Amino acid sequence: MVSIPADHDHDHEHDHEHERAPRQLGASQKISVGKYVTINYTLRTNGQIRHIRSAVWGDEPLMYQQGEGRLLPALERALEGKAEGDQFVVTLPPEEAYGERKKELQQRVPVETFGGVDQVEAGMCFFAESEDGKHVENVIVTEVDEDNGYAVVDTNHPLAGMALEFDVRVVSVRDTKPAPGTGPSDPVLVGMGDGLAVAAARATLASRTKKPAGGEAEPTKDKADVVGNA
Repeated sequence: MVSIPADHDHDHEHDHEHERAPRQLGASQKISVGKYVTINYTLRTNGQIRHIRSAVWGDEPLMYQQGEGRLLPALERALEGKAEGDQFVVTLPPEEAYGERKKELQQRVPVETFGGVDQVEAGMCFFAESEDGKHVENVIVTEVDEDNGYAVVDTNHPLAGMALEFDVRVVSVRDTKPAPGTGPSDPVLVGMGDGLAVAAARATLASRTKKPAGGEAEPTKDKADVVGNA
């Protein structure tokens, strides 16, 4: 009779355990220059939520290419090395976000400058083109003097002087850009803060109309698609 070692059954069972074990998936790609990344995020200032891009609300994630300069540089640095599924919070001081507020960027302009708007009020947000037509600035009305016919406008970025807290979740990291129509894109949100300004402007002007020379009203043109970096 052939004797069987006492540990033979254990080895046999151990081999089957290896066979049943699922294959280990490859490590997730990490964010680096040139990678195509999609993220969801919540932006807060002073503890208050200012902007959300979340799957909970049915939002498509923001897609960008790392190193392209689409996001704030400090936020890109915080994303560097992160992988799909990672979630983190980063706070950017004003100097790493949209800078401090500058008093010299506030000026008086005639109310007629806002042609087509029936009544200019403090708090309104507009887009103004530079004289050469190459840049678009966010303009916020901070004061209106109807008696003297002028308004005080502030061309500081809406988030200037604020510390920005981003709660970010990395949705995906890819080597190549998704084919058109197969992945989320956002030509408006060139900078996350700019997206907030766009939303504010749309909310303010959505129901207002411009009256051309012919007298018929036409929708106010939205210049959101050409908003650039601050």
